[in-house]
Amino acid sequence: MNGSKVHLFLFVLIGNYFFTLLIIGLIAGLISLLSKPRPRRTSTVGEAFLSYYMLFPIGISNLINFVFHIFFGNTAARFIGWDNSPFQAEVGFASLGIGITGVIAFKASLPFRFATLIPPAVFSLGAAGGHIYQMIAAHNFSPGNVGLVLPSDILIPVVGFIFLWLSYKHPKSEAANHKLI
Repeated sequence: MNGSKVHLFLFVLIGNYFFTLLIIGLIAGLISLLSKPRPRRTSTVGEAFLSYYMLFPIGISNLINFVFHIFFGNTAARFIGWDNSPFQAEVGFASLGIGITGVIAFKASLPFRFATLIPPAVFSLGAAGGHIYQMIAAHNFSPGNVGLVLPSDILIPVVGFIFLWLSYKHPKSEAANHKLI
């Protein structure tokens, strides 16, 4: 790769870190399954993917979102196609709470994971609606509004609910789902 292609590649990876971390979570789930005995039960597969989903696209990505919105608010706002505002800090601190909860949910019980999935899913799906509205009403076609961000805001929660459903329909054990964390 020449310099401009490397720059573009890094921009896409970093500028779309929610999607990048979804892919990293899927790869981590696959890698974790390599050490599991065969034949792998559906509960084992569901657990692997849901746990790494909680860690990467929920936990780590929201911690990164916190850093961007709190410490690089101007950059984050420009990427989305907006002016900076005090709401950047509010989004940042909400992301901090979700990120911490996502990291804890990596090894938590199914009910804790379910509760952890709801806020970022509602935020992402609501943001997708907002992005679509901004496209129509304000003609905002900034990469942070409609690039990979828009489909990610829909895809990532759907993937999370699929992994949650797999884990719910095929639990590891009854005891694992009754612990608080």
